[in-house]
Amino acid sequence: MIQPRFDAQTGLMPAIIVDNTTNEVLMLAYMNQASFDKTIETHTTWFWSRSRQTLWNKGESSGHTQRVVEIKIDCDLDTVVIKVDKQGPACHTNHESCFFRTIDDSDETVY
Repeated sequence: MIQPRFDAQTGLMPAIIVDNTTNEVLMLAYMNQASFDKTIETHTTWFWSRSRQTLWNKGESSGHTQRVVEIKIDCDLDTVVIKVDKQGPACHTNHESCFFRTIDDSDETVY
């Protein structure tokens, strides 16, 4: 199996989570080797929380789970795109995606 290259200083790599049905980008999170391995093992998304310094399984407390359908890795082996079938919203704000705001550069207002 191809092994990702985690950042030498932080031990992390970005994981872009995409809805398998709509191809909408749902979220960006970070993985370390342990969360990557648990994701492969369980077929659910696991991440490294930079703020809490711990592993977390998406949906563990909210019930908004993500079942892994496919994992792709980029040409540098340092970023993954994970397609998921999701149960509930991806964002902790209860939006379907974490990318729900648009920046209007004419007045720098965030909507």
